Amino acid sequence: MNPRKYICEFLGTFALVLAGTGAIVANDIYGGTVSHVGIALTFGMVVMAMIYAIGDISGAHINPAVSIGFWFAGRFPGREVGPYIFSQVLGAISASLLLRWIAPHDGTLGATIPSVTPAQTFVLEAILTFFLMFLIIHVAIGSKEKGLMAGVAIGAMVGLEAMFAGPFTGASMNPARSLGPALVSGQLTYLWIYLAAPILGALVGILFCRLTRGPECCLLYFPFRSRRDGCGGRDPG
Repeated sequence: MNPRKYICEFLGTFALVLAGTGAIVANDIYGGTVSHVGIALTFGMVVMAMIYAIGDISGAHINPAVSIGFWFAGRFPGREVGPYIFSQVLGAISASLLLRWIAPHDGTLGATIPSVTPAQTFVLEAILTFFLMFLIIHVAIGSKEKGLMAGVAIGAMVGLEAMFAGPFTGASMNPARSLGPALVSGQLTYLWIYLAAPILGALVGILFCRLTRGPECCLLYFPFRSRRDGCGGRDPG
């Protein structure tokens, strides 16, 4: 285990939640000065920046659903999933606590609160994460989001999905991003959706990677197989 990976995942998720939900809070406080488009671009740009900053160290998952997806694909060791998720959740909660100090009177701190039904929210969040994970697994090197264009592609996908789906569900696609603001602000009613739907969507994304790329995605029982079984694109460290 490399503690530098966990520090990077903490910092990456901290930056994501601080910038993204901070943009939402600023937009609420200052009469829409950031705008919906600005919020979507903020999420996309901070994801892109973190991929270039820490992608070669931790992989810049900064999302529990992505870490679980990489594990399901056989590209990420199971022993690392727990520490990664812990680091991501801690980063998200820390960022929300800082925002609570900065904006003590804001009621939601950028929590993801749907404007459609719970069923519609669940399906849409799962679909959004499906496409995000489907992209990530195709551009990642092993379990790491890194490379010349990976940051641009993934950041663009996050911004795009936040742009069109944000008004419906908040376009979380990330259990840690939703958990931090929800815990600190007390907005827990719909939290279960934003914890479960992204994980389901990420797993289905890996299944479809298997359909489009074949054994290279190494799903289901493949995480427990050895290198000689022919799984491509693995990065067990």
